[in-house]
Amino acid sequence: MPLVTEVKVVRKQVLATNTALFELAPGPCNRLPTFTAGAHIDVWTPAGHVRQYSLCGPLSSQGTYQVAVRREMNGRGGSVSMYEGVSEGDVLQISEPKNRFPLNEDTAFSVLFAAGIGITPIVVMAERLHDLGKRFVLHYCSREPADAAFMDRLANSAYVDQVKFHFTHGDSRRRLNMLGVLEQEVAHPLDVYACGPGPFIQAAKAAAMAVGIPDERFHSEHFGAVSHPAGTDQGFEVYLDRSQRSVWVPADQAITQVLKASGVAVETSCEQGVCGACLTTVLAGTVDHRDLYLTPAEQAAGTCMLPCCSRAKSDRLVLDL
Repeated sequence: MPLVTEVKVVRKQVLATNTALFELAPGPCNRLPTFTAGAHIDVWTPAGHVRQYSLCGPLSSQGTYQVAVRREMNGRGGSVSMYEGVSEGDVLQISEPKNRFPLNEDTAFSVLFAAGIGITPIVVMAERLHDLGKRFVLHYCSREPADAAFMDRLANSAYVDQVKFHFTHGDSRRRLNMLGVLEQEVAHPLDVYACGPGPFIQAAKAAAMAVGIPDERFHSEHFGAVSHPAGTDQGFEVYLDRSQRSVWVPADQAITQVLKASGVAVETSCEQGVCGACLTTVLAGTVDHRDLYLTPAEQAAGTCMLPCCSRAKSDRLVLDL
């Protein structure tokens, strides 16, 4: 289990349409662990959901944490619980910072792509790169200016000339041409960072591949699970090596759902393949990886999986449970 800390909400501020900033302070005599650009924390929401939020406060003031939450009315309830149910003075439980989206501070040039609430880790990266004197450009995409968080922070920054805003106003023809951006910059040794919805990440990845940027120089963080075509899954067997028992996973259930129903203890949190809480060792079988947590190299190795969302390509998986 991750280390859990109680914090107090000392500030709640509306940043944009349906987006609020929460500043979190530790209790008396306590200090919050330091964090690096790209880090996130788990937050236990009032509704009981555990959600992951990027730390978006300046690295220079680490006495408190800041997270920004966009209310998703069609989500699973965590963001609505935070946005509507948390007020200044409330106490929340959070985990220590974790970073699966680290910034390469040694690269000569960085291209930062952000869409919507995906700006939360990207703005910290931009500030860090500026402080280091590194060259970068930030492209921030949103439907309307009113929907874009941190507009004032970016517009009033010392690096504003390196920030490009892109507003579609509902017209898909106004979407950012990421391939065109990278074609202009590919002469430099560069790293690419992308954060936002799944289709945005996929477009950024495709653009990076098209100009020959290697996988290790493309970095992304999603906010939600990858969708898969309905009706295409098959059932399969899971053998639990330590428990010496088998369970059948139907096409319409996750492995973790079946395990919990069978009385097998397995830690879960986001249940979308984002947080890594349910990471499990695979002893045999071929995994159909559907998570957003493991790197491509880790997925290709096939030695671990996130059973909350990933499935089997083979008829049988053997797990270290």
